[in-house]
Amino acid sequence: MDLKPQTNKREKLSDQLYGKLLEKIVAGELAEGDKLPSENEIAQTFSVSRPVIREALLRLQADGLVYTRQGAGSFVKVPPPKSLSNFTSPTDIPELLRCYEARLPHEGATAALAAQRATKEDLKSIETALLAMEEAMDKGNIADKADFEFHLAIAKATGNEFLISILETLHAATRSGMRLTFKMTKLDSRECLKRIKEEHRAIYDAIALGDVTTADLAMRYHLQSARNRIIQRQRGN
Repeated sequence: MDLKPQTNKREKLSDQLYGKLLEKIVAGELAEGDKLPSENEIAQTFSVSRPVIREALLRLQADGLVYTRQGAGSFVKVPPPKSLSNFTSPTDIPELLRCYEARLPHEGATAALAAQRATKEDLKSIETALLAMEEAMDKGNIADKADFEFHLAIAKATGNEFLISILETLHAATRSGMRLTFKMTKLDSRECLKRIKEEHRAIYDAIALGDVTTADLAMRYHLQSARNRIIQRQRGN
C-alpha cells in the first residue's frame, strides 16, 4: 500500500501514515498491548521513508495512543473509541489535534486578557453564546456554532484584533474539532455532557469575576479535555 500525497489537501505523509496506523487500532486489528509492525515492515507496507515513520510514531506516542519500549518497539497503549471512525477519517485526526495544540496557549492567554478587560456588554455576549450552546446540547443538537461563538466572544472581549483574527483563521479546523467532540460525546454518558457545560461555565465565571489566573487555567483545562475526548476511550464505557 503506497501512501501518495493528497492533491486536494495539504496533508503530510506522516499524517497519512498516522491515520493508517490509527485505523488499524480503531478497527481492533491492533489491540491494547499489541506490538506495532517494525519500521521495516511499515516501510515495505506503506512505501514510506524512515523519517516519515518516526514522525508518525512520535505523534502517536505524544497523543497517548502508543508507547515505546527501548529495543522492543512500539505498542498500543489505550485504543481510542471505536466510534471515532464513524465520524471522521483517521487521517484527519492529526490536523485536529494540532489545532487544539495551537489553541491551548493562545486561548488561555485570551481568556486571561478577557478577565482583565471585559465590559458588561462583552460579558453579556459571552453569556448569550454560552446559554445558546447549553440549550442546543439540552435539545440533543450539535452545538459547534454556539461553542465557536462563545470562544470568539471571549476573544472580542480582549479588544485585540490580532487575537480575534487568529481564532477566525482557525475557524474551519476549530469547528471540525468541536463537531467531532460533540458527536462522540452524544454517545457517552450524560455525565460527560454535564462536564462540558461545567468547563464552559467555569471559563465564563472566571472572566466575569475578573480572575485572570483562573480564566487562563479554566480555558486550558477545557481545551485539553476536549482534545482528550477525541482520542481517549472512557474506561467502563
